[in-house]
Amino acid sequence: MAEIVTTPNLENPDGFYAELLTSHEGLTKAESDAFNARLILLMANQIGDREVLSRLLEAAKR
Repeated sequence: MAEIVTTPNLENPDGFYAELLTSHEGLTKAESDAFNARLILLMANQIGDREVLSRLLEAAKR
């Protein structure tokens, strides 16, 4: 069983956060929500491990 990473593991997290915010500029609430949904599905596809994804969903609930 693969362990999920819950400690900081992102190179330049502030830069990523700024890029994420920039990606939402000019979008309506509905467009922003749709963007987030597409991004989540792309990231889930990149991870590719269904068990890990389930564990991440549970971790996000807490």
